[in-house]
Amino acid sequence: MSILILTRVSAENAAMWRDLLAAALPEETLLPVVPGGLPEDVDLSEVDVAIVANPPPGLLTACGNLKLIQSLWAGVDALLTDDTLPAGPVLARLVDPALAAAMAEAVATWTLWLHRQGPDYQASEIAHEWRQRFQPTAAERKVGLLGLGAMGRASAGLLKQIGFDVAGWSRTAVKIPGIRTFSGPDGLDAMLAETEILVNLLPLTEETRGILGAPLFSKLPAGARVVNFGRGDHLVPADLLVALERGQLSHAVLDVFSKEPLRPECPYWDNPQITVLPHVAAATDPRTAAREVAENIRRFRRGEPLVGIVERKRGY
Repeated sequence: MSILILTRVSAENAAMWRDLLAAALPEETLLPVVPGGLPEDVDLSEVDVAIVANPPPGLLTACGNLKLIQSLWAGVDALLTDDTLPAGPVLARLVDPALAAAMAEAVATWTLWLHRQGPDYQASEIAHEWRQRFQPTAAERKVGLLGLGAMGRASAGLLKQIGFDVAGWSRTAVKIPGIRTFSGPDGLDAMLAETEILVNLLPLTEETRGILGAPLFSKLPAGARVVNFGRGDHLVPADLLVALERGQLSHAVLDVFSKEPLRPECPYWDNPQITVLPHVAAATDPRTAAREVAENIRRFRRGEPLVGIVERKRGY
């Protein structure tokens, strides 16, 4: 059997991925990579594994014996919106401890910046104002995480090490040593009521689309801060601007947007209550990702449980 690598990345990046995957899977047959298309003069009936990164819709249907679709990305929301995605194969997302660690660094960085009143000191600098502010300790600052998957767990652990009072919410109940966890609608309301800095790391599903909107913002303490490292469609832009204007929120750090790159005329750029990042919170490292993908494929070959299996109905 053979492995198809199907991407819409540049030819240079596609070649890099193939080289890394070939080195990590010397025992496998990897078909030639054609960015945005299928290789010619090959027997696609021999393909039982597809490694994908934003594959063009419809092409996977040519692989009639496909058993596993392994994503090179941690998020699979774009894949799941493809009506042509074959229903039979197991779908697995990338689970990479290096990616989770990178996200934890970003969460810690911007949580600390908000905690240490970075937006206020930035405003003072612009106004040429020398003003020292009272600084609470990390233990006095309540941070809430939306999403307790691999990235949420890593982020919660690092924030806890720094000294923050950390809580986390997930759709279903989980337990994390040293972290207060909440679940379900009532649990979400309870966590929001005490959260001063809210960090979103949720997967994008129909249930979570638009979750960062007026109903949620109204349940946070006045002046709370929000960090969105999930997906752009988690956020309702008009609701965010209203919440900032009315003081329900005091600042938002945004790394992801519904359409990227962010258009130059977007009002976010010139709003002093919004910090815009160009989708850099945690980038996939092809070197570590290739190793994790390779190990998952070996598990598949051995008939062992896979890491990152996606429940399609749940969306992650």
